[in-house]
Amino acid sequence: MNAKSVLKYASEQGAKFISTRFTDLPGSWQHLSFPIKELSEDSFEDGFGFDASSIRGWAAIHESDMLLVPDPYRYWMDPFAKEPTLCLVCNAVDPISRQGYAFDPRMVAVRAESYLKSTGIADVANFGPEAEFFIFDSVQFQNEPYESGYAIDSDEGHWNTGRGANESGPNLGHRIRAKEGYVPVAPTDTLIDIRSEISLTLADCGITVECHHHEVATAGQCEIDFRFSNLLGTADSLQIFKYVVKNTAWKHGKTATFMPKPLYGDNGSGMHCHQSLWKGDKPQFAGDGYAGLSETALHYIGGLLKHAAAIAAFAAPTTNSYKRLVPGFEAPVNLAYSARNRSAAIRIPMFSTNPKLKRLEFRPPDPSCNPYLAFSAMLMAGLDGIQNRIDPGQPLDKDIYDLSPEELKDVPSLPGSLDASLSALENDYEFLLKGDVFTQRMIDRWIDYKREKEIQPLRMRPHPLEFSMYYDV
Repeated sequence: MNAKSVLKYASEQGAKFISTRFTDLPGSWQHLSFPIKELSEDSFEDGFGFDASSIRGWAAIHESDMLLVPDPYRYWMDPFAKEPTLCLVCNAVDPISRQGYAFDPRMVAVRAESYLKSTGIADVANFGPEAEFFIFDSVQFQNEPYESGYAIDSDEGHWNTGRGANESGPNLGHRIRAKEGYVPVAPTDTLIDIRSEISLTLADCGITVECHHHEVATAGQCEIDFRFSNLLGTADSLQIFKYVVKNTAWKHGKTATFMPKPLYGDNGSGMHCHQSLWKGDKPQFAGDGYAGLSETALHYIGGLLKHAAAIAAFAAPTTNSYKRLVPGFEAPVNLAYSARNRSAAIRIPMFSTNPKLKRLEFRPPDPSCNPYLAFSAMLMAGLDGIQNRIDPGQPLDKDIYDLSPEELKDVPSLPGSLDASLSALENDYEFLLKGDVFTQRMIDRWIDYKREKEIQPLRMRPHPLEFSMYYDV
């Protein structure tokens, strides 16, 4: 695709505005809108100037002038805008050096793909995330110095079985019990039509949906799987995916969240990441080793396992992530690999013997992550494993949740908190610096931001549960 293709498409669609999309450091989409007359072929070189000083994790006030340069390969019409609006994914560029901005997450992914090609190991890294989410009917939360709390509700929630008929319309039963929400039919699954609408909207945005269904938790947990693509393309698609999910729910008077653990006592939302390497038209992970894997794939697994604690700082990047990553519960925290076994941190799917479908699935990530950073960190760890021929050890073909402490003592595990994951990153980051994919400035900014803006505020505030445990001491 090129600038001419974008301009032709905009004209055919009758676009009146353009929405220039970019991603802040934590991973949320931001945008500026311009009248369509402001878009020309030169825009794809010159970009659009803007003030980056107020973007989370980005520029200081003395370096706030920035350019948003559209990438012509990705464009679509905003399905939720009243006026016809063309959407463009942009890179942030320093106006003086004309280099990618140091704290633009998308530029990390661009450099990761470039580095992959430079190694000669492969041409393409394909990623396929399974980003789970909840659709609630309402959410309330507040955090005052003297008062805090939250309340969420969903008509699907099992706690509504005793709701009076006159409280909010008739009570028709068919609620989902905790941890029993996996793939029921209607009327128990009340969100089929919304997920179908999301899927069709994604298709209009250029994303192919392969499957959608209800997930394990009560109260509207969902999964919609879309077709894998290269690292950068998939990261862009995940940003579009989240936008479509949230706005379709909003359109129906509901609210969607990718928060990893909004419900106590039920499953949280993960984002298992399928990944594979290709060179030309040849899959690099297919071979005659364990589970049909190549030596390259096994070394890639070795790299993921070795650097998993540091990867978690990007792939499970919120304090809430570690309310899902708890030993013995729904998420795999023990660093092992296995064919088919979903209790292992790395699973090798065995649905088919087709070499082109051979891949591995890294299971600890969750959808609160910044996909550009998380995917890049996973790729860099895997490449480090290949380059250094890291042995992943023996597979663990047992249900890890049922192993005794004696059997588990030699199986390493993920950190138990975001702070511990950040400490692991501080002690293990050299593999990320290869090819200048990540920079020391980016890593330091990430760690400082997470500790100052997320960990410290939570650490200093009383928790409602503490009143139950300690008020009468």
